[in-house]
Amino acid sequence: MHKGSCLCGAVQFEVSGGVAGVSVCHCSQCCKQSGHLWASGFVPDAALTITREGGVCGVFGAFLFWRKPGQGTTSFSLGSLDGPTGLKLQKHIFVADQGDYYDISDGLVQEQ
Repeated sequence: MHKGSCLCGAVQFEVSGGVAGVSVCHCSQCCKQSGHLWASGFVPDAALTITREGGVCGVFGAFLFWRKPGQGTTSFSLGSLDGPTGLKLQKHIFVADQGDYYDISDGLVQEQ
């Protein structure tokens, strides 16, 4: 079980079960929404419970979740998790959109 929240705590959530797809996204959508890269994992929709509020934080506008319609899973921000997670990055995705101001040099898989 993982617990997480936005900065002010207005949005809180819990994730049960195994987390899949632990990755860093370099796509322009994630970069524009988060201000840089977006590290996330995903779980089946039923494994994510919003325990306080929902959606996007109304105070600071935190970008915590992403869902592709019809996929049955929800991605969540790794940076919003509380405490040690025990999770390890598996890959980088959408690296073709990578900004020109940084390098990816951790040796993980890079998907275009």
